[in-house]
Amino acid sequence: MSSPDPHRIEGLRRQPKGGFPWLRASSLVLSVGGVAFLFTPAGQRLFRKETVVTTVSPNAKSDAEDIERQFEARHRQDLEQQEAEFEKERETLKKQLDDLAKKQSAEPGDEPEPPLSTHTAQSGGDVRTLRSGIPFKSEVKVEKGGIASKERKDGDSYVAEYTLKIRVPEPSKTLEQLQTVNPKLGTLLPGLAAMMEKPEVSRWFFALYENKTSRLKQEATRLNELLTKHNYYDCETILNLQHPQSGRKVFLLQAEMDVVSDGSDGDRLASMPDEIVNSTHYQPFTSYGWPKKTQVANPLIAGWESRIAGANKELGDSKTTAERKTWLRDRIKYLKRGIEDMKSRSFLIADYDPFIVIPVNLLSSSDPYAPKAGDYAVVVHGEKLYPAIVGDGGPTFKVGEASLRMAKEINPRASSYSRPESNLVVTYLVFPGSREETKGPPDYEKWRAKCEELLKECGGTAAGVELHRWQNLLPDPTPPPVPPPAPEQAPVPAPSQPPPPTNPEVTPR
Repeated sequence: MSSPDPHRIEGLRRQPKGGFPWLRASSLVLSVGGVAFLFTPAGQRLFRKETVVTTVSPNAKSDAEDIERQFEARHRQDLEQQEAEFEKERETLKKQLDDLAKKQSAEPGDEPEPPLSTHTAQSGGDVRTLRSGIPFKSEVKVEKGGIASKERKDGDSYVAEYTLKIRVPEPSKTLEQLQTVNPKLGTLLPGLAAMMEKPEVSRWFFALYENKTSRLKQEATRLNELLTKHNYYDCETILNLQHPQSGRKVFLLQAEMDVVSDGSDGDRLASMPDEIVNSTHYQPFTSYGWPKKTQVANPLIAGWESRIAGANKELGDSKTTAERKTWLRDRIKYLKRGIEDMKSRSFLIADYDPFIVIPVNLLSSSDPYAPKAGDYAVVVHGEKLYPAIVGDGGPTFKVGEASLRMAKEINPRASSYSRPESNLVVTYLVFPGSREETKGPPDYEKWRAKCEELLKECGGTAAGVELHRWQNLLPDPTPPPVPPPAPEQAPVPAPSQPPPPTNPEVTPR
């Protein structure tokens, strides 16, 4: 069996090869009720309750709105993706059942075998690796019982037991441990040693693995697809550091790097590919946004308006159920709010802007070390340092994400479906409280200068080590129209010649 691609981002469904998926079919049947519940009014109310932010930083109304939109957008994306995946699973299952029925009807009937005189069923088991990379040991134990009418009433006659074993990791706490994943870290950042004399493990490290474990418990009890082993162990450590001389705070995170490919800005990129404009998964927003500067429309508005038109058409169909209509009306409200947001604000573009992603619950926290949208950051990979900002909020159960622009700089083969770094060798340094008071379009040179200044407050960099200099890859904006030439003016008449001198003794020259 060939080893899986370590860079492939998990969660992207692929069609299984060969054989009838009995286990998946069973789990599909069991999860139908749960998936259907998500699209009922009660399910929607449940999601709305989950999106309440418990702690919001003071004097940050716009931040709260950004976080609320981020929660809603991600929940909506999950709902629509679950609906699409459910329909795909249902069609696949139906086709396989039809094919099986045709095959059985086409085969000539065999003579029935003679009846057995005794039970021959035996116990057995198997060991396989699930698509999520988790070893799965299954065993069916067969015992001799009583008559069926009695056994069907006995709760112990037909029992399935499922045990998932996981080990919760401990965080790295010393410079030596940090350097097990990047031996050059202390050399690149000479001031790190002083900050590591009194490190404090961030409470967000424990909260992260608590969220991961809670999610596993929930999915396992529903027989749903589990968080992969790779994504469970995606964080080496999270530390709160402070430089002893300058007092500069640093939020240090060691993890892998997954890819984010969201965001839009009509001011800087007036058109985007049709597959993005019409995508139901691509998100126009990032947590970092600013008021629009021009009247150029966001290119994704057209796709969202098309989705509204499709929803209205489905609402007018007499075959649409009442529950579905309730969901569609709520979806239309969400799309209209999003369109209004795109008309008034601009956002980062992951294909072009270098930024990192932090779990959304940190962005809304009052923790003095927790990053906020717009805080400056430096990403360390190998012997290179990359300036960036905190640009977006991600799921609360995973860390280690950056924009596609950042990912491609680290690994040119990176894409929306392939991470640039699968090992826990990326160090993210965020400087809490460093964001600008007024948000605006990216200024890469300003970002670089600010990150260099912040690093100097933490001991600077080694001799010869410089921050990466980002180039603007966006197309030049359309030049302003050249004003028409001014109309020609009538020639100015030459001044009249002076009259000849009246003194006859004077001769004109």
